Amino acid sequence: MMDILYTGPVPADGESPMAVSEMAPPRDPRQLNSQRPNTCCFCWCCCCSCSCLTIRNEEDRRRKSLETRMETIPNCEACTKPTLEEIKMWGQSFDKLMKNPAGRNVFREFLRTEYSEENMLFWLACEDLKEEINKTAVDEKARVIYEDYISILSPKEVSLDSRVREVINRKMQDPTPHTFEDAQLQIYTLMHRDSYPRFLNSSIYRCLAHPGSRTSSQS
Repeated sequence: MMDILYTGPVPADGESPMAVSEMAPPRDPRQLNSQRPNTCCFCWCCCCSCSCLTIRNEEDRRRKSLETRMETIPNCEACTKPTLEEIKMWGQSFDKLMKNPAGRNVFREFLRTEYSEENMLFWLACEDLKEEINKTAVDEKARVIYEDYISILSPKEVSLDSRVREVINRKMQDPTPHTFEDAQLQIYTLMHRDSYPRFLNSSIYRCLAHPGSRTSSQS
């Protein structure tokens, strides 16, 4: 008969090693792990608080990230921090968004993510040109706008139809503050119909319009 080598715990005096082995069978480590309490789910209140805290932290991070990106936009318009009421008004109509300097800045940041920031830059340049009354300055600004946004050689060329381009080419012979009016309207309409709906559904706008909500913390 073969000798059985005992590798279990050391028995007390007078106690059989086999008896100890039978009384305290070793447990499967997987069973031990499965019996450990889940520290994240031991209490509904705790889980709820942790979840809300995570969302709030994520919301704060997104807000700070957005503010930082806004500060790095070249030639960003000077504006005061918008109220929540103002931000929600941006979602009511594109006109309300574009009439608000802070709204234009946020929308411009969104356009950067879609690689179409030139549309807003062109629109702003046209607005600036319309405010100019000095003929020499008008000629210079019109030339810069044409080279930056109308010329087919420009990397920031905006999308315009042939009719509008022909009108611009004629008007450039004697530029006025309204030389790009037709083109500006076409780009405004393009942003309204194409980019604005996506902006309203973007995380950039949602985290501002719905602070603290679960949907605003999701991309």
